[in-house]
Amino acid sequence: MSSMTPLFAPTSDAQPAGLDDWSPTSWQSRPALQQPEYPSAAALEAVLRQLGRLPPLVTSGEIEALRGQLAEAARGDRFLLQGGDCAEQFAECDAVAISGKLKILLQMSLVLVHGARKRVTRVGRFAGQYAKPRSEQVEARDGVELPVYRGDLINGAAFEPAARTPDPERLLRGYERAALTLNFIRALIDGGFADLHHPEKWDLEWVQHSPLAAEYQRLVESIGDSLRFMETLSGEPVGQTSRVDFFTSHEGLHLLYEQAQTRQVPQRDGWYNLSTHLPWIGLRTSRIDGAHVEYFRGIANPIAVKVGPGTTPEGLLELAAVLDPGHEPGRLTLIHRFGARAIADGLPPLLHAVERAGRRVLWVCDPMHGNIERTAEGFKTRKFEHILGEVEQAFEIHQRAGTYLGGVHVELTGENVTECMGGARNLSEGDLARAYRSCVDPRLNYEQALELAMLIARRMRH
Repeated sequence: MSSMTPLFAPTSDAQPAGLDDWSPTSWQSRPALQQPEYPSAAALEAVLRQLGRLPPLVTSGEIEALRGQLAEAARGDRFLLQGGDCAEQFAECDAVAISGKLKILLQMSLVLVHGARKRVTRVGRFAGQYAKPRSEQVEARDGVELPVYRGDLINGAAFEPAARTPDPERLLRGYERAALTLNFIRALIDGGFADLHHPEKWDLEWVQHSPLAAEYQRLVESIGDSLRFMETLSGEPVGQTSRVDFFTSHEGLHLLYEQAQTRQVPQRDGWYNLSTHLPWIGLRTSRIDGAHVEYFRGIANPIAVKVGPGTTPEGLLELAAVLDPGHEPGRLTLIHRFGARAIADGLPPLLHAVERAGRRVLWVCDPMHGNIERTAEGFKTRKFEHILGEVEQAFEIHQRAGTYLGGVHVELTGENVTECMGGARNLSEGDLARAYRSCVDPRLNYEQALELAMLIARRMRH
């Protein structure tokens, strides 16, 4: 896509201040990695024009509210909890799956608030996480080669030529399901769904299997006592005392989809990506001269970037200068993903470089992506001990560097799948086949996610 006529160019020629050489289509002159090849350019453009006319999924006011909270987290006054599916599936856009993810994130956030004594910003990795970067272009089975599955936004998971052919109509299906998901989440929160965070309603059967069972029980009882105390003071249930803020995020991978929802809004300067509050750039698409960095540098949203093995201090500073030239509070979040075995060597040089440059960014730990391994049966999995180990090391490394670990970014589900090994129930390799449902990467299940939150709260409390 590096030498093509810009698709779906906006009708307005107005440019945001300080970005006279940027437009929502300027990325199309750069090398664009991880983009699908569609059979029909005309069909693709027709879909993009429809997307460009549809209402935005989020508002600029919500985006600016999140920017303010991320700035507080970068100062050490908040903690970011970002979590959800590795790749959402259209078939799982249902009430049970959505409410399950919202429930576990609300419960995790309450545990963290109690443990850290800080406010928590909740960002769901959903309502748009339908596309995934892949290491290979094709997949081969029994001598048959087909395009790799890139997420429901692009093609289907079934190993069939028709399913694996990129279909632009899927962009509309992704938009529609994102809208349905957001609508349901807003209705749940406004309807008092946050009351589900009361500990007596939690599924805590797993606690008895943990070596920290007694400490977990004391933590849950303490949370319950605190909630009842607040309810006595206010005279109403805690979940009704205030509206719970909740934001969404996804990897801004499919650039034509992101471009179609990029708008100017009344009373504000600049262009906003109104498909999500917090879009991020993945490790595979963060090259400084690439299309993704070009697109992201011009949008007004707060943005995040994944960093990890291969990220040099010099390269990171160059990237930060392009994406956040004005050192705007809340603008830039750096999500480090090294793996438990590599974080001790890889993270400190990046922390020191950013500190020496005088930049205040929000540092977040992604303990999932650097810890993937395959079993003999071919399952992609992660070990809970490695996930926890990376988080523990991240806290220690930041403390030694004089920086603040301001959040975690985890792949999880509200269901009790068996995709990651370990945790209080000590899931083994033999348990994976029992309830392995992910089409891409393994996720923490409900119990493992809540256990991780309790362990993080324990770490922050001490």
